[in-house]
Amino acid sequence: MKISRMVEIITVLLNKKTVTASELAARFNVSVRTIYRDIDVLSSSGIPIYTIQGVNGGISIMEDYCINRTMLSDSDKNSILFALNSIQSTKYPEIDADLEKLGSIFKNNISDWISVDFSPWGSNPNAYNKFVDIKTAILKCCVIEIDYINAQNKKSTRKIEPLRLDFKYQAWYLWGWCRERGDFRTFRISRIKRVSILDEEFERDKCLLRTPKPPDIGNPGIWQNPIHCVLEFTGGALYRLYDDYDDTEIHDNGDGTYTLEVDFPEDDWVYGYILSFGTYVKVIAPDHLRRIIKEKSVKITKFYENI
Repeated sequence: MKISRMVEIITVLLNKKTVTASELAARFNVSVRTIYRDIDVLSSSGIPIYTIQGVNGGISIMEDYCINRTMLSDSDKNSILFALNSIQSTKYPEIDADLEKLGSIFKNNISDWISVDFSPWGSNPNAYNKFVDIKTAILKCCVIEIDYINAQNKKSTRKIEPLRLDFKYQAWYLWGWCRERGDFRTFRISRIKRVSILDEEFERDKCLLRTPKPPDIGNPGIWQNPIHCVLEFTGGALYRLYDDYDDTEIHDNGDGTYTLEVDFPEDDWVYGYILSFGTYVKVIAPDHLRRIIKEKSVKITKFYENI
């Protein structure tokens, strides 16, 4: 049998309580007989795999079993380390220690061959304790109290039932149930100025059943007031559009301009993003966004009138 398939079979069994031979055969594009032969080889190698007969039966592995490092190829190890290093670039705390441990286990040091950094130039250092406290509260289902500054520069103190950490476009966000608002809310971590873990637990499952319904896992709900924007760009901004968007999203108007239709959050971020294109962009829709960008452009001009 192929070593790579052996590792994948074990991985599938670790991620699922029970899986049928036919499911494994379909996954690896081999016969059911081949799967049973693979299982025999794995079992004879000392891996605690067993089969259960009956309607709800299938192939399982002991819950406490862990993959031995010798079963991973150099490519597998590098892929794992690469993934962790990519997470490190999002400023996730504790990854440095995890990378060091795995590098020691795998007898591999990746610091010389990859460096990933999504952070902007001049960014602030990571608030380690704040992030770790939030993560701890999520895992232990503890209520937290935070001091938060929103996009309108208003400071408030909230009690949150934290549910998930989301990473979106170079920033971390906390998503959870805000008791003060009686609704699910998303908070940008960098705008959370204080975190206190309270001596109070909440039931995660009951929290998720509250109405209004929370956003699905594929849509973290970071953009709470989305607006559909139609923007027209000149060729001078084309390189930036290709940095952020797929070719299929950028429409060539044939006259040296390009149109982009995209949903953005309705807050100061989108105003700053559009203004960052300077004279290379024009807001076509919505109308209120055109007015806001115009007003902000006039204010910027006034700053320099006396220079």
